[in-house]
Amino acid sequence: MSTEQWVPTTAHWGAYQATSDGDGGVRVRPHPDDPAPSPLLGNVPGIARHDTRVLRPAVRRGWLLGGPGPSAQRGRDEFVEVDWDTALDLVAAQLDRVRNESGNEAIYGGSYGWSSAGRFHHAQSQLHRFLNTIGGYTASRNNYSFGTSQVLLPHVVGSAAAVLGYADSWATVREHADLIVAFGGLPTKNLSVSPGGVSRHTSAAAAADPGVAVASISPLADDVPAGGRWYSIEPGTDVAMQLALAHVLLTEDLHDTEFLSRCCTGFDVFAAYLLGSSDGVPKTPEWAAEICGIAAADIRELARRMPTGRTLVTVTWSLQRTRGGEQPVWAGIALAAMLGQIGLPGGGFGHGYGSMAEVGADGPVLHLPTLPQGSNPVSSFIPVARIADMLLDPGAEFDYNGQRLTYPDIRLVHWAGGNPFHHHQDLTRLRRAFARPETVVVHETHWTATARHADVVLPATTTLEREDLGAGRRDTHLTAMHRVLDPVGEARDDYAILAGLAERLGVRQRFTEGRGARGWLEHLYEKWRAPLVQQGHDLPDFDIFWRLGEVKLPAMPEDPPLVRFRRDPERERLHTPSGRIELFSETVDSFGYEDCPGHPVWLPQERRAPLHLIANQPPTRLHGQGDVGAVSRDSKVAGREPITLHPDDAAARGITDGTVVRVFNDRGACLAGARLSDRVRPGVAVLPTGAWFDPQPDPRRPGQDLCAHGNPNVLTEDIGSSRLSQGCAGQRTHVDVEPATEPLPEVAVRTPPPLRRG
Repeated sequence: MSTEQWVPTTAHWGAYQATSDGDGGVRVRPHPDDPAPSPLLGNVPGIARHDTRVLRPAVRRGWLLGGPGPSAQRGRDEFVEVDWDTALDLVAAQLDRVRNESGNEAIYGGSYGWSSAGRFHHAQSQLHRFLNTIGGYTASRNNYSFGTSQVLLPHVVGSAAAVLGYADSWATVREHADLIVAFGGLPTKNLSVSPGGVSRHTSAAAAADPGVAVASISPLADDVPAGGRWYSIEPGTDVAMQLALAHVLLTEDLHDTEFLSRCCTGFDVFAAYLLGSSDGVPKTPEWAAEICGIAAADIRELARRMPTGRTLVTVTWSLQRTRGGEQPVWAGIALAAMLGQIGLPGGGFGHGYGSMAEVGADGPVLHLPTLPQGSNPVSSFIPVARIADMLLDPGAEFDYNGQRLTYPDIRLVHWAGGNPFHHHQDLTRLRRAFARPETVVVHETHWTATARHADVVLPATTTLEREDLGAGRRDTHLTAMHRVLDPVGEARDDYAILAGLAERLGVRQRFTEGRGARGWLEHLYEKWRAPLVQQGHDLPDFDIFWRLGEVKLPAMPEDPPLVRFRRDPERERLHTPSGRIELFSETVDSFGYEDCPGHPVWLPQERRAPLHLIANQPPTRLHGQGDVGAVSRDSKVAGREPITLHPDDAAARGITDGTVVRVFNDRGACLAGARLSDRVRPGVAVLPTGAWFDPQPDPRRPGQDLCAHGNPNVLTEDIGSSRLSQGCAGQRTHVDVEPATEPLPEVAVRTPPPLRRG
């Protein structure tokens, strides 16, 4: 390919153009119409041919010699490189053996997928389609990003999509809102990213200066947009402040009784709780101030301001990724309901502004080209964040959304397109869990910790090495993702890998339907295009689309569900038992969960170490993707992930800027590089997620490991947000920090594990 032939593609951090540099590398430039290109684009050139690429199929030596079985050597053993036929024969044989001996329930189709923004080469969809052709698999439900809300929202407003899928655009908010009350702030660093890509970063451009008064309630000043007011709150106490704001609205008769009567149910129960009638504790601003660290006068002033104009109450996804994560979401809805503005443009309740680019985007709510996965005959599943529980304790019972379920006995894990050693909690425990299955198969582009903990590693191509269709939710364009580079080493795309397995298991035709990858792209595009053309939309055929490089998605005017509901709550009933917004849910209350009762409540939590640690999303990469790229590498301190401390907390511990520190609690420890800033609340430390997990012997704890690179999930607790949702609770934990002492272990994840040729 000519070095001057720039072609279109897209990624989770946005559409861009790329070209080969003629030496096997790549050059990139932003989409010419993008008003706020993502800085993450700078990671792309260094990734494709990084030393950590998986170049050939590889089998863990102990598994290859001793056969399948539980093994604590996963993550410690060397690998033997083999040819593709050998690798596929081994994997197919184990899939066949496990399903015949134990049933398909014993296969876990992990694949929590962020591997590609493409609609066809979406590893999770590919793997699930394949496993369904051979009889199914144990599945996961919900996600790590907002899995708690996915379970709660149907009980409160009838569906998760009513809130998550129909957020007002930033343009609408700027036009109509007078005030945004943002619990968790509005961290614009996250607005680079969407699962299917962002054609134009309009949300990032608008959110950086929303043109509306903002009350940003967060322990981090960087979560406050330009011109906003920072309410520096104690982490994990947002619910107390929300309840106090609601108490002021109630006791000063500032609430909208007509809306509450017409559109809600259960307000009487919630009001009794606010007043203290039900528990003896009035939720006054003075009560909240002792908990959250915001002055009572400031809480009262904000509460009185909120009903004077159009107010948007929004809660970031981060606040529901904690113990009791249902509560700030439910309390935020209750607060917005008391203002009576739910369903009005620019007002009401928002969830996820500042969490991802799609929230506040102005594209249509539109079905996109999607690879059909078929149906899964296996009924067993887990909430996605309960994987370690499942692997460690098969047969144990657990609660989930009113059900009492049992963990299946997993003998084979097949993972493609995800990295649980990035997004899961208590990684020491996860390592023990990954030691239990008989076989772990991983498709990976690089030698991540997940690949290093596998038995069979199948090298996958990156986005740059294949063709696809790209578009994100609420995006404005569909992108033709052209191939830029030849596959590195012997890498194959997931479709080719799974087609090879399907052939060995006698289901190739069913899996492929006789199409190659390009044939599927044309098929999916034309199947998506046909009904839109019938509706009168002008969309080019596949060949023209591919030549143009993108197509603008047609506008699909539609009133969001909560707008229709507000207009006519009797005819547009919500899918709740009452048909209304449920500020008290008899259904949830009937479950008897002490960690999620039938209405929003304050659930105090024990502080188990001196510092609050916030494990937020990094500004320099997407999760763990791009950690070997230039932008991420340049952010490191002494080669390790930076941890931000308040200068007072650092001084009390003898820590200066640039010091390598040991971050620890009763679960584990990691090394990080100190950065000092008064833009974090005292008593708070910030260590972003995504540094590639690098377990090394801990000099302070003989016989135990620490992460030499700075992955905070060695510190976070592996526990569900509640018995209702069992969502991820990894956003916050408690730690202490001290200067690290020599000798310090070297960071080892920038080179492959020990490899030998078979």
